Amino acid sequence: MEDTRQIKKMRVLMFPWFAHGHITPFLELAKKLFLRNFHIYFCSSPVNLNSIKQKLFSDPKFSNHSIELVELHLPSLPSLPPHYHTTNGLPPHLMPTLDKAIDMAKPSFNKILETLKPDLVIRDFAPAWVPDLASSLKVPTIVFITSGAALVSFSLYCLKNKGGDDYHHHDHVFPFPEVYLENMKSQLVQNSEKSSIRAFQFNERSSNDNTILIKSSRELEGKYMDYISSSFGMKVVPVGPLVPYYVHDDEEGMDIINWLNKKEKSSTVFACFGSQFYLSKEDMEEIAYGLELSKVNFIWVLRFAKGEVMKLEDALPNGFLERVRDKGLIVADWAPQLKILKHSSIGGFVSHCGWNSLLESIKFGVPIIAMPMQFDQPLNARLVEECGIGLEVERDNNGRVGRENLAKVIRKVVVEKNGDGIRQKAKEMGENMEKKDDEELDGLVKELLQLCQKECM
Repeated sequence: MEDTRQIKKMRVLMFPWFAHGHITPFLELAKKLFLRNFHIYFCSSPVNLNSIKQKLFSDPKFSNHSIELVELHLPSLPSLPPHYHTTNGLPPHLMPTLDKAIDMAKPSFNKILETLKPDLVIRDFAPAWVPDLASSLKVPTIVFITSGAALVSFSLYCLKNKGGDDYHHHDHVFPFPEVYLENMKSQLVQNSEKSSIRAFQFNERSSNDNTILIKSSRELEGKYMDYISSSFGMKVVPVGPLVPYYVHDDEEGMDIINWLNKKEKSSTVFACFGSQFYLSKEDMEEIAYGLELSKVNFIWVLRFAKGEVMKLEDALPNGFLERVRDKGLIVADWAPQLKILKHSSIGGFVSHCGWNSLLESIKFGVPIIAMPMQFDQPLNARLVEECGIGLEVERDNNGRVGRENLAKVIRKVVVEKNGDGIRQKAKEMGENMEKKDDEELDGLVKELLQLCQKECM
């Protein structure tokens, strides 16, 4: 294969949606492309860029001039001061206002394009005006989807068929419960005009919208990528899991790591449910008892909504902290997830199955105890089971997770003999994805170079 490190330096502008779950994979992709001799401009609001500067420039591979951060200034609307120019910590009722402010920033983005004159824009699903704007300046664009191929394939199907239900004939492609497919279909069709759904509605006037980049691997989702290609005529280019290799700040979370160092190999579960969901008092209680009943060592990251002040003792069952003090570590608000998942003492991940978290767990060969909460998480949990790398915790008819069910799944995945196959499959999946990483990156670089060359002809 041609040595992509010797290519003429291509100038790429990366423009993620304003959520950290999108910014992080875009940044990891930017790093990989920079190391393949691409010149990267990374565009977002100042508050978002400030949040990634330390993470980016503390990596020894990158200096202050390796990836250029480009500020897109949104208008400061009365109810949307600059610190709210991000979805991180944004009150839900202000989301439409953020959408409005981003649309009002279209002239500013146009000015950035005119000034930088990039060879290519790698864009997110929104804002929807990016491809037309770039096309008017003869700059090609390509979509980077930060969710998985299973979600993309089903969403494309529902939107194309306006909710038609003959997807039941595609059980080999969508092996998910009918009730979930029906609920998801309804949401997609009813909300097809909302920006959060336009992730899968591509601008037909953009010549390269028949090619999409997806944060995934063929090892994990090959059949869904093939379905997208065969059914919708799209070329799918996997970019890999984009899990950071470099863990920032060696002293970060060392009290947790020191605690883990005293535990036996694969003896401990890590429980964390993402940054956008907060457990109810009832769920906290069931999870607490479930972890205790499992008799497995655990680290549990417990988050509270912003502005909610609560002591751990008050949030958890009476006497819980005292009873589990030798086996359990409760961490308030935040823990270094990558460091923890990489640790040899971790034998399972009790996870909400957010896409980023799922890929991190697979990357390090950690089997998953799936407890999906919202968005694409139920589908991701089914994918985990389908691939044999974890199990989902069953809920009751009211959607509640019972402590006995949680304890049972933890023990099977982490301890019991009948979970050997799951543990082995998780390890193999991580190893195989690691082997494919450079190959998928080579394919991505080749695709981007061909795209730029085609547009310049």
